[in-house]
Amino acid sequence: MIFYTADLHFGHANIIKHCDRPFADASEMDEVLIANWNMQVTNGDTVYIAGDLMFRIAGAPSAYLDRLKGKKHLIIGNHDSSWMKKAELSRYFESVAYMTVINNGKCRVTLCHYPMMTFDSSYLIYGHIHNNTNNNYWPLLKTMENALNAGVEVNGYQPVSFEELIANNIVFREG
Repeated sequence: MIFYTADLHFGHANIIKHCDRPFADASEMDEVLIANWNMQVTNGDTVYIAGDLMFRIAGAPSAYLDRLKGKKHLIIGNHDSSWMKKAELSRYFESVAYMTVINNGKCRVTLCHYPMMTFDSSYLIYGHIHNNTNNNYWPLLKTMENALNAGVEVNGYQPVSFEELIANNIVFREG
C-alpha cells in the first residue's frame, strides 16, 4: 500500500503552538506521530513524505528514522536540509528529491513540498502550508480539487492512503 504524509516536524516544539497541535511538548508529539505512523504502515508499505520530516531535533536523525516502518521516499522541504546532513540518507530512503512524479496505480501524481499552480499529472500532493488558511494563497488553492495537502494536521497526524487524502482534503477545504 502507498501512504502520504508531510510536515511532521519531529523535534520542533514551536510547531505545537504555531499549528495548534494537541500535544503538551515535542517529546509527546514525536511519540504520538511515530506510534500513529507505525499503526498505519507496515515494512512492506511505501510512504511518500512531502517535506519537513524533522526540524531542530536534539539528537541524531536515526533516533527517528530507525523507528519508522515502510519504504520511505523523501520530498525535500524547507526545514529538511540541516538534519539531512547528519543522516545516511540511502540507508533510510528509497529516494530523495525536491519533486517527483509517480503513478500510484490509479493516476499520475506530482509530489512537491510546496503547493504549485501547474503540474504535469492528475494530482498534486504537497505540504508546507500545514493547516493555515489565513494567507492570501488560500482562496485560490482551496478551489484546486486536485491539489491535496498531505500535512499531518489535515490528516489525523498519520500517514494516509490516496483515498483518505482526498476525503480529508474535502473536509479541510470546506473548513
